[in-house]
Amino acid sequence: MYSKTRMRSLRTNSKPRFRRRNGFSLLEVMAVIVIIGLLAGVVTLSVRSYMKRAYRTRVETDLAHIVEAITTYEGAYGRIPTSAEGLSVLVQPTKEFVHGILTKPAIDPWKRPYQYNQPGRGGAEFEVICFGSDGAEGGTGTAADISSLDTLK
Repeated sequence: MYSKTRMRSLRTNSKPRFRRRNGFSLLEVMAVIVIIGLLAGVVTLSVRSYMKRAYRTRVETDLAHIVEAITTYEGAYGRIPTSAEGLSVLVQPTKEFVHGILTKPAIDPWKRPYQYNQPGRGGAEFEVICFGSDGAEGGTGTAADISSLDTLK
């Protein structure tokens, strides 16, 4: 066996095999941040395409409801609303429709009112138009116009 002094020298001269760490290194933190950023980018890109499709679907559904409301108005009053009256006449309460034909104003997903034209293009009796995400006539992609004449063929 070793003497007491020899034991003490062995204990003080020996290095611990494993050193206890108190935190993460800068490299580890940076790697985690980069990975989280990449995942967030992938999720954002995939969700964005769903949002574009959802906006178009909502516009098409809104146009169908508005056209149905105009048809109901025509059945009740024997005429369709004029361009001067616009779609707001469908929201106003009357004796026949206590809460109006439409329960709320016709607003597109981009928070702008739908455009109503009477008569419509191409000899149509009327037309309801959404100007897309840019709010201006024409455009492509999400900025493309969506018309009741196109969607309800």
